[in-house]
Amino acid sequence: MAPLLDHASIVAELKQVRRSGPVRLRDLALPALRQAAAARTPHASVEELLRLAVARIDTDTLRTAAEYTLGLAQGTRDWPPSSRRSRAALVYGVGVERFRKYQELVVLGQVADQIVELADGGAAQAWSGSSHRHVDVRAAGRGVRLTLHVHPVDLLRDVDVVVSPSNTYFGLPEPYKSSVSASLRRAGAVRGVTGDVLDDPVHDGLRKWASRQGTYGRPVVPGTVAPTESGALVSQGIRRIYHAAVAVPRAGTNDYDVLPADVTRAASRVLAVLADEHDHFTPPLRSVCFPLLGSGRGGLPYEVSLAAVWAAVEAELARGAHWDLHFVVRTPAAAALLERLPTRIRPARAQSATGRSC
Repeated sequence: MAPLLDHASIVAELKQVRRSGPVRLRDLALPALRQAAAARTPHASVEELLRLAVARIDTDTLRTAAEYTLGLAQGTRDWPPSSRRSRAALVYGVGVERFRKYQELVVLGQVADQIVELADGGAAQAWSGSSHRHVDVRAAGRGVRLTLHVHPVDLLRDVDVVVSPSNTYFGLPEPYKSSVSASLRRAGAVRGVTGDVLDDPVHDGLRKWASRQGTYGRPVVPGTVAPTESGALVSQGIRRIYHAAVAVPRAGTNDYDVLPADVTRAASRVLAVLADEHDHFTPPLRSVCFPLLGSGRGGLPYEVSLAAVWAAVEAELARGAHWDLHFVVRTPAAAALLERLPTRIRPARAQSATGRSC
């Protein structure tokens, strides 16, 4: 490896990025990061490299703290470094000084590890090029084009509906957490010029839905879907969020049970709600984006989640539906699975998985 791409050099430059944030990247001398970006693809920017490296971190807490530390989390690009550090410390539940002396070094080291692997080739071979691409498959006897996104869910643009996994109480996690539902809540929040939250429309909309249905404070049947507005995400072309109840809390613990059958039921219900709401919007709703439901802290293996979601999608296509279908994942490994398996997925085995949150 060239001398500029040693781990220590990259960590040193990441500390510069931490102090400046993404808005000043062009003004910084970052030879190691620029070389690493060029090694991945000739026209890649440093910010693209950072986002890909952070997305590859497979520990939710580390990944979320890295997003805040480097100003990559939604709405934090121009936050002062002290505010970003405070929010990252909150992810770990520690004081700012403790975070600065310990966790922050771990976070930057993990990002540097991913950058070194990307520059060396490594797992980037599984997913090279842009952060989204089209995948052509055959389903229900006809050709279908899927759009695959490999980036955090809050970076989605121009997709009418995004599916958000939830527990059966429709209890949203705190917005500083790293799950899909927390990310969408955070991105949908209305903020003032200082970054303070003025309104929390995704959270409030879900509570109102539960109150209207008479289910507030008690669980719904797994597979239930609650549609809400998207809050500030409407500025990104996302008009609705469909909250899919797939995680069943385990009594007396912080764990959940997630069954593939419930994931299939939820995905099927998502498409049914989309059909019901289709003509109630101008222009009509047409596109929908699925994460791999239950595959984060819910614990389902990627292939089991994909098989469960795809069973519902393929059944809908067999009935003649023509939705614009999208999938969003965080890792190249999940992307590679989506690229090669949609036309030959075996039925998911009935199994459960445990996790801390959805």
